[in-house]
Amino acid sequence: MDLGIRGRRALVLGSSQGLGLACARALSREGVKVFLNGRDEAKLRKTVAEVMSENPASDVNFIAADMTAETGRDAILKACPDVDILVTNNAGPPPGALENWDEAALLGAMGANFIPAALLIRAYIPGMRARGFGRIVNITSAMVKTPHYMMGLSTSARAALTALSKAISGEVVADNVTINNLLPERIDTPRQEFMIRRRMEKEGIDWDEARRRTELSIKAGRLGRPEEFGDACAYLCSAQASYISGQNLQLDGGTYEGLV
Repeated sequence: MDLGIRGRRALVLGSSQGLGLACARALSREGVKVFLNGRDEAKLRKTVAEVMSENPASDVNFIAADMTAETGRDAILKACPDVDILVTNNAGPPPGALENWDEAALLGAMGANFIPAALLIRAYIPGMRARGFGRIVNITSAMVKTPHYMMGLSTSARAALTALSKAISGEVVADNVTINNLLPERIDTPRQEFMIRRRMEKEGIDWDEARRRTELSIKAGRLGRPEEFGDACAYLCSAQASYISGQNLQLDGGTYEGLV
């Protein structure tokens, strides 16, 4: 299927690895001019080279900037003042419990997983509306719908972004600007490697057993593949997805047991 976005410009935040990179790769395959973002310039250069080696016809650039800092966001907007597609993403805070959630931790979570995305959405939407095309996809978490205690900080900040995006979506959809959220659960990325190793330490088991137990927590009996996630993102950014907005799409191998 031709997704109708060839030649569009996309900014994918937090895309030097993991889910952000999976989305960037999928968009690049569709002929989108993609800007990767992260803080490590050397890593970004390497990632851009890898993506372009996979698809020599691709148009991939990078912006090395810390989205959580005002100076970083200013650098992003200067380098990429107008985009048709914005994918927001950032690593979440470490797992913790109530005793760990002091004011600094709470502000840190919002500063990483809510405020940067909200401000960049605010910056890019006027241009999208004026041009009559915009696609915004936020990478949040399955725990927005099923909060887990130890991930409370991450869940809270991502739920705030979900609520804000829903509020905005109804205002801009008539201008062909959509805002949707992808809710991953156990996708095979460096983040899951971190969680598997954390389980090894917590449960006193080896890597193979920790991964097996992680896979068994998913109804599909396996971790999700990054390319599956990226392709879902690309579809939400497509011309065909103009009637889908304000939605939460779960990529969880059928694990969520609720109806809505």
